[in-house]
Amino acid sequence: MSRKVVSGPIRDKHRTKEKLIKTVGEIIKSKGFHELKITNIAKVAGVDKKLIYKYFGTVENLINSYLQSEDYGSCMKNIDFANIDVSDHGKGFTKILIENMFEAISKNKELQKIIVWELYEYNDILRKLADHREELGEQIFQSIMQPYFKANHKKFRAILGILISSTYYLNLHAESNGSKFFGLDINDPDDRNIFL
Repeated sequence: MSRKVVSGPIRDKHRTKEKLIKTVGEIIKSKGFHELKITNIAKVAGVDKKLIYKYFGTVENLINSYLQSEDYGSCMKNIDFANIDVSDHGKGFTKILIENMFEAISKNKELQKIIVWELYEYNDILRKLADHREELGEQIFQSIMQPYFKANHKKFRAILGILISSTYYLNLHAESNGSKFFGLDINDPDDRNIFL
């Protein structure tokens, strides 16, 4: 009986590609997007930088592979869209949506860094990611909010935009400098619960 091959060109290629993709996330989380240089990625991954070119063609393609491997719409996964009750004028749904966004951003340090990166510079890869988030949001509006709010749906979109962008800012502010915001400390569980 022959032994199962656990190593070889195909398996090693797959492992190396996965390792490189994972390394991109580690660098974003620990050092920031500005450190996503081919030499840094290869060094942290412990591989020759030629393998990045061989497997991905460019460092941009590697970064794109990382961004596509992550699910940054996960804050909407736990919402049962089929059974949303908007009889309260969407208040309950909006509260759940904002809470989920707030927690998702708070817990995901990589997402925080990516949001900062999106604000810092234009990048085709990041634009696609932002467009994907917008598509997820549009599905919510088309199926749930627009039919209910009808003529006022644009006002509601604007209000929700302000609320969601504030969840981004509050979490980024708390993470980057740890200071209070209007006397409340997002890093303190009691103050944090006031926001939720």
